Amino acid sequence: MAKKEPASAKTKRFITNSIVHIVLAVLAFVWVFPIIWVILTSFRADKGSYISTFFPSGYTLDNYRQLFTETNVLNFTQMFMNTLIIAIFSCLISTIFVLAVSYSMSRLRFKLRKPFMNLALVLGLFPAFMSMVAVYYILKAVGLSEGAMIRVALVLVYSGASGMGFYIAKGFFDTIPKALDEAAYIDGATKFQVFTKITIPLSRPIITYTVLTSFLGPWLDFIFAKVICRDKSEYYTVAIGLWKMLDKEYIDRWYASFAAGAVCISIPIAILFLIMQKNYVEGMSGAVKG
Repeated sequence: MAKKEPASAKTKRFITNSIVHIVLAVLAFVWVFPIIWVILTSFRADKGSYISTFFPSGYTLDNYRQLFTETNVLNFTQMFMNTLIIAIFSCLISTIFVLAVSYSMSRLRFKLRKPFMNLALVLGLFPAFMSMVAVYYILKAVGLSEGAMIRVALVLVYSGASGMGFYIAKGFFDTIPKALDEAAYIDGATKFQVFTKITIPLSRPIITYTVLTSFLGPWLDFIFAKVICRDKSEYYTVAIGLWKMLDKEYIDRWYASFAAGAVCISIPIAILFLIMQKNYVEGMSGAVKG
């Protein structure tokens, strides 16, 4: 017969669970509150940057209409397409780089492997913007700082060093049994065939994680985009566009449209996440191994 739990233990567990649930509820509110505010503001009929109430006095779609029709002032449509194109190409290139480097670090043994991994780890500790001036002058020297080549420059900036962030993917590859590779080698498979026919099909979770993080970069980055685009407004990304809407010159008329723009740029990210969410949590579980 099961021993009856003392009343004091039940009370203690109840208090502990209550505290945990209250803390989680507060954290959930803190996380959800800004999202709700941005969505409500995007439909706000009131002009100006600030109002005295949380809920708007009226609702309208004019903010979204302004966002996509007043292109002679701030061409949000062009900014959105610039960012989408850059994000797609950066995502494809970054995913290939990360998978190639991480697989090499996990499966191959070669001279200076450990020093390279340590160097990559140390370099990853420094903020990327520390190199932005040097990166800009390198791009300028090779003719990638003017005209349509600015988009190419941004793709290179976002994907060029992606292979250095291989640790999470390497940890996932380390969890795949090497016996599968050895069995394939016995059957006459090459390293490339093992990678494409065995490793890649088993690595959908980490591929999902890599695709999501690579796609997010161009949508979230402001510093590199601003340095490379400078005053070339036709090549601005959405981060620069939203920042411009908060300038003193535009804020009174464009503040609610700024919120509408924030909602719009979340749509492609949310769609990609919903499509690939089945494997996202698994992709985060790859442990980093040496």
